[in-house]
Amino acid sequence: MTFLGVGPLGGTYAACYAELGYEVLGYDVDEGRVAKFNAGELPFYERGLDELLTKNLANGRLRFTTDIREVAEFGDVHFLCVGTPSRPDSHSADLSYLESCVTTLAPHLDRRCILVGKSTVPVGTSSWVQQLLDEHSPADVEVEVAWSPEFLQESNAVQDVMRPNRVVLAAQSDWAQQLLQAAHKGVYELAAQEDRDVPLVVTDFATAELVKVASNAFLSTKISYINAMADLCEVAGGDVAALARAMGHDDRIGNKFLRAGIGFGGGCLPKDLRALASRAQELGVGESLRFLAEVDEVNTRRRTKAVKLAAELCGRQVGPAGPRLDGLNITVLGATFKPDTDDIRDSPALDIAARLRNAGASVTVYDPKGMDNARVAQPNLTYVKPLSEAVEGADLICLLTPWEEFRHLDPAALADLVSHRRILDGMNALDPQLWRNAGWTYQGMGRGN
Repeated sequence: MTFLGVGPLGGTYAACYAELGYEVLGYDVDEGRVAKFNAGELPFYERGLDELLTKNLANGRLRFTTDIREVAEFGDVHFLCVGTPSRPDSHSADLSYLESCVTTLAPHLDRRCILVGKSTVPVGTSSWVQQLLDEHSPADVEVEVAWSPEFLQESNAVQDVMRPNRVVLAAQSDWAQQLLQAAHKGVYELAAQEDRDVPLVVTDFATAELVKVASNAFLSTKISYINAMADLCEVAGGDVAALARAMGHDDRIGNKFLRAGIGFGGGCLPKDLRALASRAQELGVGESLRFLAEVDEVNTRRRTKAVKLAAELCGRQVGPAGPRLDGLNITVLGATFKPDTDDIRDSPALDIAARLRNAGASVTVYDPKGMDNARVAQPNLTYVKPLSEAVEGADLICLLTPWEEFRHLDPAALADLVSHRRILDGMNALDPQLWRNAGWTYQGMGRGN
């Protein structure tokens, strides 16, 4: 099998499926990325993936190429894993990378095979991909589109491939369905060895295309809901962390994605939320999903809220144009959109750091894995490691990404390093009483003073 596009999605799948016993070829147009993979180096950070890459390169089950002809000759099952970012002029998904990938591969296909969509796409994309294949493939070669959406979580992607919580499949013929199930046989054999069940959902194309974006929109809604409750708790004198715990004991609700904070980011949730609303509008049912716009707005306002709280902690007025933070040294702990990744795409933490600097503060950033990427995206911030040096002389510490390293900070040990004992806990990751007992002014999100 082949994986076309070896970013965090395709690169992870390629190494994991080689580990499951398949012969795998990864393809990308980025020569530098392919060279890194073939040298056993990851061009991005994903926990546990480096070991699988090294092992399966060595045993010969895995390799990478920039030669599309080699891909066509090699594969019986081709997985489409290219990016589908938002278009520059709208919230709709940009399918140009997908189109280029399909039309580049199609003319070189020389035997019956399937192209399986993994990329997150607008509903209706599979039929369009089939049209592209029919137009660009040799007339005597039968190529079918199938669909099997991915559900990877960055920082847990290896486990999500090897031990998925469900597999969704859509195919056009019995032959394609059998081949698609054979491509997932390794997943089910591993589950059998470990005495686990992996639910299988065999469905139509439209449903398969909708599952990922519908799931991400739901999770986004859940996060924005608890953040809206955080605002209410703040003015009413409640504690949103205790509220979330109490709500989470209801098994109809559950406690996951109920942590109030600075909001969601990354390369999936914001993009998928907006793309789903945009596609619904195109299909004439935009009114039914209009609430997603407010979900997005609630999320965006969390960043403004964090800057406001930072200013208030430092005794600065917040005027109509926002606060002025001139003369303040602020240390931001966290640059990535979540812990255990180096991904800074649409990171609330990095955006808030930039907003603090734009308000006049001198901002120092420390992140365990994301500083190289953050430095490229926000070069005007100061990046310092280790953490002890990053917090020296700080008037305020803002904990904005809940890395495990930050959850276990010793407030007494940090007290002698900072200029003022003030901390904004942007993800409610700390014990407020522990910090207050050590003489710190602590501010969480939706937790009062």
